[in-house]
Amino acid sequence: MLNKYARALFGRIFTPIARALVRLGISPDVVTIVGTLGVMAGALLLFPRGEFFWGTMVITAFVFSDIIDGLMARMTERSSTWGAYLDSTLDRFGDAAVFGGLAMWFAGGGDNDLLCALCLYNLAAGSVVSYAKARAEGLGMTANVGIAERSDRLVLILVASGFQGVGVPGVQRAALIILAVASTITLFQRMLMVRKQALAAAANTAAPVATDPGPA
Repeated sequence: MLNKYARALFGRIFTPIARALVRLGISPDVVTIVGTLGVMAGALLLFPRGEFFWGTMVITAFVFSDIIDGLMARMTERSSTWGAYLDSTLDRFGDAAVFGGLAMWFAGGGDNDLLCALCLYNLAAGSVVSYAKARAEGLGMTANVGIAERSDRLVLILVASGFQGVGVPGVQRAALIILAVASTITLFQRMLMVRKQALAAAANTAAPVATDPGPA
């Protein structure tokens, strides 16, 4: 949902930045890599110390590179399969760092085994949800359904962590629970969609081919 409505807005906001980077001769791939490294640094250096507000600010600043590199690719007419592959692959590193950093906090100073386990579950579930879609597409099917896409999950945990960082209690816990439930539902939605397509394809293959009986 957020991809559909937010990207157009942020695209207009970040177009001048993308245009300036293009004029400087910077590659979209460089922006993708720097953005991922920034997200990972903010998540793995600040979240484990309980610096949720500043960690969220750093991560959010670098997350927007995901929009900027796409704008740059279109401006330079360098949109490619490689660019899309690199972007999607590095996104997984960024997502894992966010939940990994939170898990480190709850395993250490946060001292909460349940929330640590929820962080680890969300880390794994996010990867599996993405894999379910990619694997379906690799098999010639689609699995573009679900109540919690990647951007939805990322925004929710970052907003919750930011509020937690300014002293709003319980919001981070609630977000982790919601994400765990929503990711599980999304995974089953995608699995059921693929199952339906697979069964339909199998039925079509097994159906007898009608033959012309010819004149009586």
